Amino acid sequence: MGISAALLLSAIEIARLLEANHVPAVGFAVIRDGELRQVAVYGELRKGIPAPVDTIFNVASLTKPVVTMLTLKLVALGKWKLDEPLAKYWVDPDVAADPRSKILTTRHVLGHQTGFANWRWEEESKKLRFRADPGTRFGYSGEGFEYLRSALEHKFKQPLDQLSRTYVFAPLGMTQTRHAWDARTDEARFARWHDANGNLIEGDFKTDANAADDLLTTVEDYGRFAAHVMRGAGLPPELFAEMIKPQATMRDRAAMGLGWEVHQGLSGGEYALIHSGSDRGVHAVVILLPKSKQGLVILTNGDNGYKLYGPLVTEMLDAGKELMERAR
Repeated sequence: MGISAALLLSAIEIARLLEANHVPAVGFAVIRDGELRQVAVYGELRKGIPAPVDTIFNVASLTKPVVTMLTLKLVALGKWKLDEPLAKYWVDPDVAADPRSKILTTRHVLGHQTGFANWRWEEESKKLRFRADPGTRFGYSGEGFEYLRSALEHKFKQPLDQLSRTYVFAPLGMTQTRHAWDARTDEARFARWHDANGNLIEGDFKTDANAADDLLTTVEDYGRFAAHVMRGAGLPPELFAEMIKPQATMRDRAAMGLGWEVHQGLSGGEYALIHSGSDRGVHAVVILLPKSKQGLVILTNGDNGYKLYGPLVTEMLDAGKELMERAR
């Protein structure tokens, strides 16, 4: 991938940021004019092992935008419906006796209005339950995406990874991306997890796909995906408009669209589509500015990875300073 976008932070400055924050590696992809213009990776996979440009990162909840786009592509093809009850294809046994399971839809899932906790293990019973009626309030939920996965797999008789390969990965040339660890994954290129002190975290490789978490990808692959979304994701304009329409209020000038945070009211009439990912030893973010056709993907393998966002976002996006001031 050739570098044609200006990088205002030097390699030395990035190395200093990594060292100061005890983050072993960072990868980023820069989008300009709706096209992927720059891909770079700095630092180490683990101590003494340099990180190559095709480093494989676990990107935590950056999985959700991918599953969102898979789902919306199926909607665009007439194979799936946003407002059809998921109960037509799947009902989780934990909530089967609750009548609210009969009204839960894909729109509720993508807009994080399922009424579920983030994960069922957060409940005292360790079982899934409705904390609120679907569609009544925002509540971030990985369980919602897993519920959607079960419905999709039951309808199409294919696992999530196959569906994503067919409708997202293969068309975009995302050859290094998959939902779970398998025999094709090159362990020698994997960015190991690290804690806030930069120490290695021993972790298990997840071999089961999860629609909300643990996607494995490279910055180039995810940059391709992000640029595709920037250009409208191949969706009918009315469906893309539905994706960026606020579905639920999160906080001032920030709402949840379908699978993306929508940040409105930026200078020049700009708005941002944002999603972040955070797990133990992982911090990642994607920011898209559709009107100016700019975007940025940042992937890290450290608990302090989020501390790199400010300098990188500020330097690489025209609206970066404004976005970071809002985030304070």
